[in-house]
Amino acid sequence: MKKGHIKMKTIGFIGTGVMGASIVGHLMDAGYEVNVYNRTKHKAEPLINRGAVWKDTPEEIAASSELIFTMVGFPEDVEEVYYGENGIFDGIRPDTIVVDLTTSKPSIAQKIYETAKQKDAASLDAPVSGGDLGAKNGTVTTMVGGDESVFEEVKSIFMIFSGTLELQGPAGSGQHTKMANQIMIAGTMTGLTELLVYADAAGLNKEKVLKTVGGGSAANWSLQNYGPRILKEDYSAGFFVKHFIKDLKIALEEADRMGIELPATKKAKALYDQLKDDGHGDEGTQALIRLWWKDAE
Repeated sequence: MKKGHIKMKTIGFIGTGVMGASIVGHLMDAGYEVNVYNRTKHKAEPLINRGAVWKDTPEEIAASSELIFTMVGFPEDVEEVYYGENGIFDGIRPDTIVVDLTTSKPSIAQKIYETAKQKDAASLDAPVSGGDLGAKNGTVTTMVGGDESVFEEVKSIFMIFSGTLELQGPAGSGQHTKMANQIMIAGTMTGLTELLVYADAAGLNKEKVLKTVGGGSAANWSLQNYGPRILKEDYSAGFFVKHFIKDLKIALEEADRMGIELPATKKAKALYDQLKDDGHGDEGTQALIRLWWKDAE
């Protein structure tokens, strides 16, 4: 066991997609027994072949796990996994801790928190940032909302797959922090895209431009990680366009609720909506360049 982990727990993990599968791998590498469930079982088969234990429903995960992570696509998926037929709250046992890693609505995080308390369990909302590379490398940024005592109990397990970890406040605060994160990424992705469009039109060497501006005050994660992918015409999803649109929609809804205007974020969402309408919703967010480079394949 590394990084000073707490006593051994049986961990349940629901959602073995692009990021979830890597996180499960890190938990298994750290010596934890992991029960897994995914809507499409074949996506979990590599983990099952490594020793993860398949369960047929979220309810079965809850009945056999002391700590449960969920990482699904959309807020409605979170609701279904926790509250639907054969959901987590149908099988949860007292003293279980549930942790939602999905980027979802703060209101859902607060609802899960209250339901868990009613069942003598506990919950944290803990959305992550870092995409497929962060998950693969075990260096995601994890933003947590919930009770400090619960956070401290599982902090060392978070550190198995996190590079940066912080408790942001009460239930829902992790989701609010992730919205702030996505607002920032919306700006860096549009900036990266327009930087490359401009450099291309000016006849510059785009690789040299990325290297140069990445060494100065324009440096950012999107430029470093997605710039090279764009130049290779690699639009595979480290983070899906359709999921980014979902995140920006939540951010803008929360902004409206709080009475604030986010015009740049609205424009970024409109651009990504256009990209999805063009048929690229299942590609990575770096595919935004396709709106300018129409012949990109």
